[in-house]
Amino acid sequence: MKHITCHFDFISPYAYLAFEQLPEALKGLSYRLDYRPVLFAGLLKHHGQLGPAEIAPKRDWTYRQVQWLAHSHGIPLELPAAHPFNPLGLLRLALACGQEGLVNRYIAQSVFRHVWRGGADAADAQRQEALRATLQPQRDPAGADVKAELKANTDAAIARGVFGVPSFEVDGRLFWGFDALPVLRQYLEGNAWFTGGAWEQAAALPTGKTRS
Repeated sequence: MKHITCHFDFISPYAYLAFEQLPEALKGLSYRLDYRPVLFAGLLKHHGQLGPAEIAPKRDWTYRQVQWLAHSHGIPLELPAAHPFNPLGLLRLALACGQEGLVNRYIAQSVFRHVWRGGADAADAQRQEALRATLQPQRDPAGADVKAELKANTDAAIARGVFGVPSFEVDGRLFWGFDALPVLRQYLEGNAWFTGGAWEQAAALPTGKTRS
């Protein structure tokens, strides 16, 4: 049985799509899957990147593409009233419902659908309070221990080479994005391509030129 860790942030529509598609994408396989929330903004800051929503033309394309992907895969999705938004409250709420930096699928699903279904304001204080009443976290989402868990998750993800969400980690390999689900499945099924050297060769390709 393979152990998969899903690094994700509720702010990402691709993470939502991947979350909803996972049961079908990995149907019939033997695996254990851990859901580990991270702060996407922390990954971006570490790697010196802008998020898709911070580049105007890319922002437009992102929202068009995720709606098409949802439509084509039969996944319900309505863009929230405003995006991007500050996801810290939702990330901490989820972690307050879990333990040791992990959340179960029910908690992750509840928060993802709070954001990506219904078209409401994901960061609205009253909506978040209602979600908290539903989930009944065992710990205070604003507590120091929960905040520390989120930072630890993010730092650990960076140390493992995670640069975006969703990222699926298995056997020390990272599979990034909604469109990586078929690749992840092929790996779990034992496709010989992954032992033929191409995976390692891609990382060894010399850099020809860098921007100054």
